[in-house]
Amino acid sequence: MVDYFFSLHPVWQAFIAGLFTWGCTIFGSSFVYFFKTVNRKLLDIMMGFAAGVMIAASFWSLLAPGLEYAEADYGKLAWLPVAIGFLFGGFFIRLIDLIVPHLHLDKPLEEAEGATVLRKGLSKSMLLFLAITIHNIPEGLAIGVTFGALSSVADYQTALTGAIGLAIGIGLQNIPEGSSLSLPIRGEGHSRWKAFWYGSMSAVVEPIAAVFGAAFVLSMTAILPYALAFAAGAMIFVVVEELIPESQSGGNTDIATLGLMLGFVTMMILDVALG
Repeated sequence: MVDYFFSLHPVWQAFIAGLFTWGCTIFGSSFVYFFKTVNRKLLDIMMGFAAGVMIAASFWSLLAPGLEYAEADYGKLAWLPVAIGFLFGGFFIRLIDLIVPHLHLDKPLEEAEGATVLRKGLSKSMLLFLAITIHNIPEGLAIGVTFGALSSVADYQTALTGAIGLAIGIGLQNIPEGSSLSLPIRGEGHSRWKAFWYGSMSAVVEPIAAVFGAAFVLSMTAILPYALAFAAGAMIFVVVEELIPESQSGGNTDIATLGLMLGFVTMMILDVALG
């Protein structure tokens, strides 16, 4: 089975990796069948852990390789495409934030964000769902561009192992992410099935974004440094704009920060050990 996966086209590898991370979200969402509410301290730790994983992945799996790829064509200006891609990644998520209606977990319904005309008639559950979905997009893109980059590297085996490590890291943080959406929705009085459905489907965009990212990079290998940095910028925007503030909003600042550090170290170990 492992040999078969290694022999697949990078787009198929990205798709399977995206399905894996989606499956982790589904698993986390299933916690709603065992618990009705989530302890706020535990929720803050989970959010911090997810933030730490994404920060570490942004550097070791995306920015650092992006700089290495850029050196061949840009020399001492290798930082330029990486800087441009990174900033555009942040602007991209900001644009989605402005358009797509959504609600952060720690906010009342009146503080929903996104285009006003699109928010009308949407339930709180749907707004929470859209908020999590938005920050699953860069995770899927990150998986896609790392697998798409495989065709441009000399050491294919090592690069593939590193891409798998990224998928594992994102999958790990998707487990608490799924429960962090399904459990609050259940706590509002909705059925377990509805809460599970919202939590599970919030990550359906990951395999889709993974395929798009891999195919885009393969079609234009020259954009690889830009694409890797773009995914990193998008992830960092989500971390700073959403995950860290939410993990710190419940009064559990110290333990949430320790959760972030644990997530960072976990992803760092995965990336360095496997990549």
